[in-house]
Amino acid sequence: MELLIPSGNGPAPRRTRAGRGYTLIELMIVMAIISILVSIAVPLYQKSLIRSKESILKNNLFTLRTVIDEYTFDKKKAPQTLQDLVDQGYLREIPYDPITGSNTTWRIVTEDALTAVDQTDPGIWDVHSGSDQKSLDGSLYSDW
Repeated sequence: MELLIPSGNGPAPRRTRAGRGYTLIELMIVMAIISILVSIAVPLYQKSLIRSKESILKNNLFTLRTVIDEYTFDKKKAPQTLQDLVDQGYLREIPYDPITGSNTTWRIVTEDALTAVDQTDPGIWDVHSGSDQKSLDGSLYSDW
């Protein structure tokens, strides 16, 4: 290691190679910048996850409603359960509700007996999410 002794009229001596590094202040500034960036990125990431779940929910609801209508048209009566759609080959399996994470939490809306195709045996008319949570637009998932 080389020791530099300042002379009276020249510039201040440079640090030796062993004395170079980051100061505590520099490290704290870098950590503060990183924490600010993370605090901005995490909420955006969480919202994008929610948006993707909402998109999957809309798609699953559309599919279920379409298949219920097809079943009702083909069989001249509405399905009694969602499992009927699987048993008759309209679906491979009951889709999952991405908000609740289950395929057993769907809320079923049955037909009114007076307006049902088969008035003696009313079945499923509509389906909604089983979640009581609010969506990003403020509406309840169970109202979709």
